[in-house]
Amino acid sequence: MGAKREDPLSTIVSIATAVPAFSATQAEVKSAFRPLFPLPRRRMDAAMALFDHAEVATRHSVLSLADIGCTRSLTETMAVYADNARDLGLRVGRECLRRAGLDASEIDLVITVSCTGVMIPSLDATLIDTMNMRSDVRRLPITELGCFGGAAAVARAHDYLRGHTDGCVLVISVELPSLSLQRGDVSLDSLISSAIFGDGAAAVLIVGDDRARPEVAGPDPMGGGVRILGTLSHTISGSTGALGFDLRDDGFHAVLSKDVPALLHGVIGALVEKLTGNAGLSPQDLTAFVIHPGGKRVLGAIEDALGLRRGDTQPSWDVLRDFGNQSSASVLFVLERWMTNHRPVTGSHGVMAAFGPGLTAELLLLQWD
Repeated sequence: MGAKREDPLSTIVSIATAVPAFSATQAEVKSAFRPLFPLPRRRMDAAMALFDHAEVATRHSVLSLADIGCTRSLTETMAVYADNARDLGLRVGRECLRRAGLDASEIDLVITVSCTGVMIPSLDATLIDTMNMRSDVRRLPITELGCFGGAAAVARAHDYLRGHTDGCVLVISVELPSLSLQRGDVSLDSLISSAIFGDGAAAVLIVGDDRARPEVAGPDPMGGGVRILGTLSHTISGSTGALGFDLRDDGFHAVLSKDVPALLHGVIGALVEKLTGNAGLSPQDLTAFVIHPGGKRVLGAIEDALGLRRGDTQPSWDVLRDFGNQSSASVLFVLERWMTNHRPVTGSHGVMAAFGPGLTAELLLLQWD
């Protein structure tokens, strides 16, 4: 059995994604990045091997390869971030609404997510004007959750809609990790970050139980929506130094501990069991796995802990291959594939899981309509 029908829930009714104009293969990125890191030949060869083994084929950026490596002040970087965040946020927001056949004036809460730049007023304030949202729309900008911010934003939308059952929430995630490239930073954390991260944006529209379901009108028919049956957050004790950014005079510097896969492996099984158990289900009832593609070691650790095969998480590997790790937007790119060309049968249950600084895991229990 699932969650009680009398419990107010919410439904994801449409989703849209976008990437910036510049794209490059991993081989092209390697060639362009090699001169940026002052390393002796042997260590340079080892660093470039990180690119070869990252399971990433293509990535996108708001800057050309020639411009990514240019030295910029923090002021200049944030100006580039703000201009492109507005453009990408507007693109995915409008497309998400178009697919649902809704007008921006119907949005009751807008949640924006990003950890790769700072702008005040935040992105959501800009979108209120450019998308013609109501002046009384509620705003919730989320800025410091890192890679699990997209999943957390959807979960917080669900929390809101349980108390506002006729409401409509638009979540927009915009991440531009390419702006965090630090030429000259030859730490392992920086090199790994350079090998796996890419830019992208995603938007998700979620409605409450008492809101009429819109007809999806996107180019890739989504059929029914995806119900959110429950959520779960878990921060691993003593792990705050495992993942994040150091903000310095020249911008963000990545922090990526080698212990992250093992830390997640140690908790994810119990978390999935708790999440499903809260709804009267078990992990064996799950057939869809919307997992954040944080990297091949993270995906491998999750698969091993949950007893999954590569085919069970193929959409996550596909997103990693085609776009790299796009921080908070990545899991929403994976969700889009599970809602379109990898859609399970009606009634199937699944889990969305993303991981980020804290070290925190955010999980959602889903059911396909």
